[in-house]
Amino acid sequence: MAHVMKPMEYYLDEKGMTTAELAEASGLEVQLVKAIAKGNYTASPSDRRRLAEALGVSIEDVAWGHVVPVEHLRGNGPQCGRST
Repeated sequence: MAHVMKPMEYYLDEKGMTTAELAEASGLEVQLVKAIAKGNYTASPSDRRRLAEALGVSIEDVAWGHVVPVEHLRGNGPQCGRST
């Protein structure tokens, strides 16, 4: 069976943790942890390591994907003269 990665919010629910508790346990800012959990920000390798350790899982267990569509990011799309 293939290894299935799960979103960070799955592990937060499983552990009964809030993003504020995860931020404290990982030493990261609350706003950053919230953005990563919602998929609005892609965590750096060091942030991934700190978050995974705080959750008690492997980095490979977490789906770190960015879920915000690219056209909603600054500097891309028709509002900037470029369509995607």
